[in-house]
Amino acid sequence: MDGLAPEIDRLDADLAALAEYHDADVPGWSREVFSPQYRAAREWVRATMTGAGLEVHIDAAGNIIGRLAGRDPAKPPLVTGSHTDTVTQGGRYDGVVGVLSGIEVARRLRERGTLLERDLLVVDFLGEEANEFGVSCLGSRAITGQLIPDHLDRTDGTGMALGKAFESFGLDGGAATGITWGTRGIHGYLEMHIEQGPLLERSGEQIGVVTAIAGIDRVLAHFTGAAGHAGTTPMSDRHDALVAAAEAVLTVERVGCGAPVHGVATSGRIESTPGSMGVITDRARLWAEIRSVDPSWLHGARRQIVDEITAAARARGVTVETEYLTDQDPVPATRSMQDLIAATASTLGYTWKAVPSGAGHDAAHLARLGPMGMIFIPSTGGLSHCPQEFTESTDIARGAHVLAEALVALDRVDQGPA
Repeated sequence: MDGLAPEIDRLDADLAALAEYHDADVPGWSREVFSPQYRAAREWVRATMTGAGLEVHIDAAGNIIGRLAGRDPAKPPLVTGSHTDTVTQGGRYDGVVGVLSGIEVARRLRERGTLLERDLLVVDFLGEEANEFGVSCLGSRAITGQLIPDHLDRTDGTGMALGKAFESFGLDGGAATGITWGTRGIHGYLEMHIEQGPLLERSGEQIGVVTAIAGIDRVLAHFTGAAGHAGTTPMSDRHDALVAAAEAVLTVERVGCGAPVHGVATSGRIESTPGSMGVITDRARLWAEIRSVDPSWLHGARRQIVDEITAAARARGVTVETEYLTDQDPVPATRSMQDLIAATASTLGYTWKAVPSGAGHDAAHLARLGPMGMIFIPSTGGLSHCPQEFTESTDIARGAHVLAEALVALDRVDQGPA
């Protein structure tokens, strides 16, 4: 059964072409939201969608949407896609394979003369990755009513507000907060993505059926101690904010190691002042995050981290103030969509495994509009968000094949799966 199998060489060529759009001054692939490289890549995506026979437009939130018309455009559409922005010094596959495979599915449907009952929308969502404004998944948040005016006031390290960044990119941030698809809904959303972890490679399975997308709780801790001379202040008299922050890093790690089923915790950044070798640090800031598909553990771990770092800092004479920067709660994939992906993979002769997603995805927001499922393909070495990120062409092709056949099967369901 290979009627909608992708053209591997064409997918490879698209992947290579899109990879040309990156910041050549840093290692790996950097194509961050609102950057010149991202702008250029989006023009390529738009042109490629048009060349594939899709009717293309960019909405107020900057999502690039390619439409393959079905028999009845009045019906809620099928939706697939992902993102093409990257983290700094990222890889070539994260998000990208989902967008390019969605385009390839549309091509194959047209080439095979397969007319769907409803429209198929292929979406390159704006700005999925975490950014300096502290609001990820900008495009998918917008169409699900989760991008709010307060988000537009958040600033980056230069003091620029998110709303101004939208404007500088040729978009209207205010309009982006009012474009929700909630009144129409969707028939179903399927996203193909690299796993970004080692489970599939270690097990030898070819396809991952995502069971849930991890929730993400982020904490920003402000430590305030007392400055002093580094050479004359006795160790017992110090109230060193940086030492308290460093101790907190170990607390974050220890709590993350204690998850009973699935959980991780990461300290991503520390800043301190005055930043002099000769002066005891009086102020420090630590950014940390906790992820899990288990909501009770997730929120309990956040509370545990805050309580323990506060007590440890107080013992050093350092005060702590914390801010919660919660990104999203855990989101289970729709069970019937999991079953659909698994059945499709089996029919095509591909092995599969049920896996959780420790990464956040646009799919977590699309679940607000209708049934949601995700297809994972292996990541070599489990590596992602780095230049070494790699997935074999054959694995990408398998994932695109499952995506195509699952979308066709989903289209035949009269109502979106429960």
